[in-house]
Amino acid sequence: MSDATPEATPDNEGAPDFDSMTRDIADVPAVEVITTVAVHLMSAAAVNLGLAEEGEKHKDLDEARKLIHALAGLVTASATEISNFHAAPLRDGLKSLQLAFREASVVPDEPGQGPGEKFTGPVYS
Repeated sequence: MSDATPEATPDNEGAPDFDSMTRDIADVPAVEVITTVAVHLMSAAAVNLGLAEEGEKHKDLDEARKLIHALAGLVTASATEISNFHAAPLRDGLKSLQLAFREASVVPDEPGQGPGEKFTGPVYS
């Protein structure tokens, strides 16, 4: 993405020139899109697990479960397409989040029933 400041043109007084601000999505490699989305899911899940600064204030295990489940589906489905070089760190991050979810839960799910475990298999601590 460009850091250029939007400029108004005579035709659209005050409106930003989005063509100069955006990167053509067709030029973005699929692996970049997939890993970027995965990192956003990981970050949001970590916040909802209470792992961020002021963690307890943002802790929401229901939201974290949804995010981890979506991340597991994305990582599992895309692993063969993005190569092990990119998939391995995503799998490691996913497993860490699954373990953190288990530890944060008052009543932990049975192995194989935690978020995303239908895609990844059971996660043990």
